[in-house]
Amino acid sequence: MATKRVTHTFRKGDILEVKEYHDGRYGARGLPREKKRKPTPEQMAVVNAMNKAETARHRLLEYFGKGDYFLTLTYRVEARPPDMAKAKKDFTNLISKLRTRYKKEQIELRWIRNIEKGTKGAWHIHMVITGCRDTIRWVEECWPHGGIYAEQLEKSKYYEEDFSQLASYITKNEKVGEKREDGKRDKPRLSESSYSTSRNMPLKPPKKKKLARWHKEIKQKNGYYIAKSYEGINPATGFKYRRYTLIRLNRRI
Repeated sequence: MATKRVTHTFRKGDILEVKEYHDGRYGARGLPREKKRKPTPEQMAVVNAMNKAETARHRLLEYFGKGDYFLTLTYRVEARPPDMAKAKKDFTNLISKLRTRYKKEQIELRWIRNIEKGTKGAWHIHMVITGCRDTIRWVEECWPHGGIYAEQLEKSKYYEEDFSQLASYITKNEKVGEKREDGKRDKPRLSESSYSTSRNMPLKPPKKKKLARWHKEIKQKNGYYIAKSYEGINPATGFKYRRYTLIRLNRRI
């Protein structure tokens, strides 16, 4: 089987994300031969989490940047929702009120959110939202259930140029714990979660190409620098993969 390269383009070509992987039964040139194995339910849960984080990362790369916000909305103890349905309704009410205000200012509202219930019963919502001069004040006025913590995306402790940390953080769930430095995973800190995004963030399909062989090093592209790069083993296939983000040296936007 061939080695493949998948290239996603964001921000009119200012950002490229490239993924290279070997997906066959036999070792490609330059790779050890490995047996294809059936993934365990735990491995599939990790793969599903990786895929969800990837799509979130792509939307962050395409639609969010300077001036946008990362928010955490909390609940007072006495205001905690009895179930996820009520928490979703609280969020829907918030968005409805915010959309009216954004529309009046002729600003398109985009958001990514994860409603989370901790293992000790506390609820909160992590949210990335289109920013404007009144965003924080509007959210404070429209969220009566508890506190609000706001950071500009680029000042958040989860910020990276390729948005990997933030994407993983905002898509976490009750099935997969956070990955430690030693590669192992902690026990999930959530008992329930619900991830969603606004519908006005379509993503263009990537370009796909078959490669003759696995390249030992990342192929540099003129006019771009490598912002981030990762190499690892896909837990579902057992084969090596590589992902890297290229950013134009002189960005237009």
